[in-house]
Amino acid sequence: MRLDKYLKVSRLIKRRTIANEACDAGRISVNDKVAKASYDVKVGDVIEIAFGDRRTRVEVVSVQETVKKEAAAEMYKNL
Repeated sequence: MRLDKYLKVSRLIKRRTIANEACDAGRISVNDKVAKASYDVKVGDVIEIAFGDRRTRVEVVSVQETVKKEAAAEMYKNL
């Protein structure tokens, strides 16, 4: 699954266009490397999101195309 879509489905970022823009701006890194929106997310990847002075670091636990709102937080583990 593409990185921008994963961020939207897991609800780490609300909209896919915003996730895409964050990737283009270099604010998203996967396994300590700046990643493009087209990066293929795999289980075990560590995603770091930088917005302003806030940094969010999560590990991918599962990759699913569709998830209910309540189960979205189960797609990743906070580090």
